[in-house]
This record gives sequence, structure tokens and C-alpha cells, in this order.
Amino acid sequence: MSGLSSSHPFVARISGELSLNSKQVAATAQMFSEGATVPFIARYRKEQTGGMDEVQIMAVRDRLVQLADLEKRRDAITKSLEERKLLSAELKKKIADAETITRLEDIFAPFRPKRRTRGTMAKERGLEPLADFIWDNRENPGADVEAEAEKFIVESKPEDKTAELNPAVPTLADALAGARDILAERFSDDADARSELRQLIEEQGTVTSKIMYGKDTEPDAQKFKDYFDWSEPLKDVPSHRMLAMRRGEKEGFLFMRIQADEETALTKMRGRFGVSNGGPCAEQLDLAIADSYKRLLGLSLETEFRMKAKKEADIEAVRVFADNLRELLLASPLGQRPMIAIDPAFRTGCKTVVLDAQGNLLFDTVLHFTTSHSQAMEAVEMLKKMVAKFDSKAICIGNGTASRETEAVVRAAGLPKSIPIIIVNESGASIYSASEVAREEFPDKDITVRGAVSIGRRLMDPLAELVKLDPKSIGVGQYQHDVDQNLLKTGLDDTVVSCVNGVGVEVNTASRQLLGYVAGLNSGIASNIIAYRSENGPFKTREELKKVPRLGEVAYEQAAGFLRILGGTHPLDASAVHPERYALVEQMAADLGCDVPTLIRDADARKKIDLKKYVSDEVGLPTLKDIIAELAKPGRDPRAQFELFTFAEGVNKPADLTEGMKLPGIVTNVTNFGAFVDVGVHQDGLVHISQLADKYIADPAEVVKVGQKVNVTVTEVDLNRNRIALSMRSNPEPARQNQRGGERGGDRRSNGPRRNNNGGGNRNNGGGKRGGGNDSFGGNWFDQALKKGR
Repeated sequence: MSGLSSSHPFVARISGELSLNSKQVAATAQMFSEGATVPFIARYRKEQTGGMDEVQIMAVRDRLVQLADLEKRRDAITKSLEERKLLSAELKKKIADAETITRLEDIFAPFRPKRRTRGTMAKERGLEPLADFIWDNRENPGADVEAEAEKFIVESKPEDKTAELNPAVPTLADALAGARDILAERFSDDADARSELRQLIEEQGTVTSKIMYGKDTEPDAQKFKDYFDWSEPLKDVPSHRMLAMRRGEKEGFLFMRIQADEETALTKMRGRFGVSNGGPCAEQLDLAIADSYKRLLGLSLETEFRMKAKKEADIEAVRVFADNLRELLLASPLGQRPMIAIDPAFRTGCKTVVLDAQGNLLFDTVLHFTTSHSQAMEAVEMLKKMVAKFDSKAICIGNGTASRETEAVVRAAGLPKSIPIIIVNESGASIYSASEVAREEFPDKDITVRGAVSIGRRLMDPLAELVKLDPKSIGVGQYQHDVDQNLLKTGLDDTVVSCVNGVGVEVNTASRQLLGYVAGLNSGIASNIIAYRSENGPFKTREELKKVPRLGEVAYEQAAGFLRILGGTHPLDASAVHPERYALVEQMAADLGCDVPTLIRDADARKKIDLKKYVSDEVGLPTLKDIIAELAKPGRDPRAQFELFTFAEGVNKPADLTEGMKLPGIVTNVTNFGAFVDVGVHQDGLVHISQLADKYIADPAEVVKVGQKVNVTVTEVDLNRNRIALSMRSNPEPARQNQRGGERGGDRRSNGPRRNNNGGGNRNNGGGKRGGGNDSFGGNWFDQALKKGR
């Protein structure tokens, strides 16, 4: 893709599809070919891209890859046909004009090497001339097809044992059936027929789901009960519903079909092949068309649409996961404060660690806050001593088992009011504690200690700590284990890279995992940076990074602007100003008669800068404005200021909840069907999409995001089934009343229940201890949404 001009077909097509300027697309493609990364292009090459954001740049990148794959397949097909002497001028033009992989495969279908089929066996028996006769006389009602077929009857020979040696066509019916098999395959391979039926399925296709015979009474099948007899237009099926039905099918409970109306499809095929007049040949063609659709083309297109629907559902599921992950990664950091972190538990005691302001482990112990009164008093005294000895400025408690009980004891301990007590989402901490990364850092510590350390560090800097985990393990998606794992990894990695580079990384304190996500770097170079740092001490300048093994010019160009050096020798090294623009900033300062540190400190001096004076072929106003903004707040953190949050006192378990109770909560997951909210009772409640607002909501992300603090009303509590229904409406109805009101249909624009459309699953689809679920409309939507996944 190197050297693409604005007139290149790729560039023209992408700019048209994405509504982008062709020169900007060409420039972006050129930068990708030279090893540029998405964050670098978005941040430091705005003039070339016309200010495209990361989403647009990634869209260009992905489309370039797709079109390159299309060309590879086009070349492979052309070569295959040339080698077999099948490439006519007309066929070559069709191949050249094909704009999609699907169209290419349709064109190639008749020439694709085939396994032995009914049609090929009929050809072996010499019946192709009969098939041609039927086709040629389709508009001739007087053609005597039976007389023609009589010519092809051949009696079998007893000594012939194989189909290849036995050309037997013993009866008239056999001759006609063989000819129809040949025609059926021709019709199935017809590119235009496939295209017409494909359009029919796209516009009018239906998805149906049925329970497998004898499975309806099995306990594990009940989470798919809504799909025991389900039908819906294909174009209306949301991603989570498609994935739910596919999961039910995979687990052996459901049977799903994607089809168009059969008679409509046959009518289209008759029109396509000109079968309208009566007569013997037309009758044979009609039978061949029906057989072609039912046995070949219909099933082939169904398989294609199943794959297409799955891919589209995967893309949407990955988008939801990535959006949630972004909010989690960019959660407000408390900052560098010495603190005590507690991983709560009942019987085994609370694993308690002391961390310094950089997150280093200073001390660990086990305190029994929740076992007995005497042990709780001892734990409180020990906690006070630890706070005094280590000058701890905050206490954080994981939100798992015993968290609210531990919190109550700690809050009653009489600690200084200046020390905040904060509940932290500990999702994934156990995965980190058992990881190779944690074992490397704390080889002599128990996994429970490592988990408590992770909880504390997550409060200090969620981004720096969460990047140590596989993003998939964080569990803020829907049906994440059912989607294409490569697609999921790419989407989540893109999100982590975007977040890490958007915030910036302090090179002298960052972990190998955090450095590995910096633009231009990888795990190997990140390890070399840490090794260099350990051997030579902290980096004093960005320029010193060039001494790191394997960190070449390209990597340095891509990474330098995102790496910060606090307290270094050059004032701009702590900012997002790229080293390639240092000379420009120094010139600005010189023109004002001051140095760079003064320019950074003096807002009045910066106001005197005439940016137009510094515009050049390489640097335009977008970059100059970014530089001025960065000088005003060097290395500014784009994340929001940390705000304290506390759950309602006295509400520690589901049994404490009552209908109508109003509570503060934190959104833990957002899906297409609603949001899960932690109200401090160890069981997340579901705010269904119909309960998110007083107005119609098409996408829950319009209203809520992961980590958002919200106020909710309890509309239902079912202790037996561990379900909590919540609402964010101003005047919510009880959940049961809301369900009854829409059990048999209802207005979709009201977000009300339409009918039961759920496929089970839990909140993170990984068997976590909190609630979760899938789509929900109708009678028992909440019950279905909160059923545990397998």
C-alpha cells in the first residue's frame, strides 16, 4: 500500500465510503505504510489527515486491509482460471468489476473445483445434452422432452461395480432427474440469481428459533425459553439476541433458521431464468428450480447469512465491550497517595496491605473485621497503628464478599475524617493475582496479598493497573465468549492503546505492560526500557530513550510524544509536545524574549503569540493550537477529577432492599438491553432499557456509562432468584406491573416489553459472582436477564 496517490482506486473508494477527502485518505495510507500508528497520526499529523479522529483513522486502516484482501482473492481467482484455460475476456471483466468478496465468489462458483455431486454424476452418465435441450426449449411448448430423454436410456451392465464404470440410465424418469440435477447446479451457481436472492433475504428474511425435540423440560434449556418458538425479521435482530440464539443452538437446545419466503424466492428464480410459459421443458425447469433452491441455493445462502449475521453481531458486541472498557480504563484516578488496601472476607479474614504513594508494597497482614467482636476490635486497633506508622492517606476496600460489613467496621473505627474510605471494583483482581506478571513482582507473596495490592493500585491509577490484565478478563461486555476472539482482541487492544496514549505514560515509573501499549513500542522494547532504567537510573530526557536497544528512529518518533519525563532536564519532556516541535517552541520563546520555562508559566506571554506567524508547510494551525494548549497545562491528565462515593448506610445485602427504595449506585456494565448497577448489596441490579429514562432510548449508552454514579429506585427484589430490578425513571412502576403491561406485544418505541427475547448469560458471561443477563422484553425479562450463564 506504499505510495498510494489520491487517484488510487483504494483511496477513491475509501474516501467515498467514509465521506473523507481523498488526499487525506492517501496521506493516512502512506503513513501507515511507513509504520505510523493510529495515536501518532491522530495527535501529531492533523494537517495531513484534515483532523481525522482515531475512529476515522482506524476505519481507513481496516478498510485498506479489507481491500488488500479483496485484491489478493481477485488475483488468486484470476490465476486459477488462467491456469485452467477458462478465463475469457467477458469473465475477466466481471472479475475486475467485482467490488466485494461475495460477488467474486459468486462469479467463481461455477468454476470452482467441485466434489462429486449429483450433477457431476449425471454428467458422467452423459445427460448434459438432455439438460441443454430442456434449457434451450424452455419457451417451446411443443418440444417433446420425453422423446428426447428416451435417447439417453442405457441399461446397466451387471459386471460394472462403480458409478464411474456404470453409465446406467435405466428409465425415462432417471434421465429427466439427472438432467434436472445438472440444471439445479447451474442455477445454484448463477451469480445474478444468488445476488437477487441475497437481496431478498436481506430485505425480507426471517430468523426463526425452535426448541429441539425433547429438550424443553431440561433445566439448562430454561434460560433460552424465550426462543422455544421465536420468529423475527432478520433486519430487526439485535446483536445480543442473535448471539443468544446461537448459544442456545451451540448448547443443543435450539434449532435456528434464516430464510426468505420460499414461494417468493422461487418466483424470483423463475423470473430470472425465464420460466413462465407452459410446456414439458418449462415444467422440468420449474422442478429443477425448486430443487436448486431447496437443496442447494437456499441452504448455501442460509449458511452465508448465518455467518454474516454472526459477524455483524460480533462487531456490535465488541463495540459495546470496547465502549465499556474505555470508561473503565479512563476512570478517575485518586492519584499517588500512600494508602491501605483491604481485600475483604469473612472466615479467612481480610487481606490488608500498605502501599506507598507509588504503589509499592510496604507491609501486609490479615485483619479479622467480620468474625467476632473481639477480633474486630483487635483489627481496628491494628488498622489505626498502621495508618499512624505509614502515614496512610486513604483506605480502599474491594467490593467483593464482606465488603459492606468490613466497610461498616472501618467507618466506625474513629479514623481521622481526612482519610477517605473508598469501595473499589475488584473485578479481575483475582486474575491478576494468579498471573505471571504478579508472580514476577511478588514471588514470595500469597495470591491474596497480590490481589489486595491490585485493588489499592486500581484506586491510585485504574489505567496503569488494568493494563496488566487481558482486557477480555475485565468482564464488561455481553456474550464476550461467543464472539470472534480475534475480532474481540483487536477491538479491545485498539481501545487500550487509545486510552494509554490519550493519557500519556511516565516513563520512569511505568510498568512493562503499560509501556507496551505506547504507540511504536511493544513488549520487547518495553522490557528493554525497564532494563535500561534499572541499570542507568531514571531517564533525564526523551533523547536518552534513543539509547535503549531496539528503540529505533521510527519507534522513537511514534512513542516520544506519549512518554513523559517528570522532573527531567528539558521542560517540554513532561508535556505532550513532540520533540520534533521543540525548536518551534524555543523559537516562540525567543521571539518573546524569554525562555521555554517562562513561556510555560506565563499565560500573558502565551497570549502574545501570533500563531499564523509560525504556520509552515509542515505545521498548521491545528498543531500550533495543540502546542499552546499543552504549554498551558503540560502533561495534563484528560481523566476527570476523582469524586468520593458512598453506598447507602444500612443497605448491605439484597434482603435490606424494599420496593420503592431510592439508592445511589455505580454502573458496572452497559449492554444493549440495559445497565447493571451496584447498589452495595453484592448483587448488581438491572436497569432495563425501558427504565433508563422517561423518554424513548434507542441505546443505553445514550444515558449511562460504566463507572457513572446514578440514583435508582428499587422496583422489584426476588431473593429466591437473586434478582433486583431497578429504575432511573422519575415515576417508576413496580417491575411486575411493568411486565404485565407489555407481555403480549406493546409499543417498541416506548422501550416496553414486546415479548420474551432472552438467551441467558450473566453480567460478564464468565461466571462471575454478580448478576447479569441478556435481552429482555416481556413477562419474565428480568428473570431471564439475570439467569446465570453456563
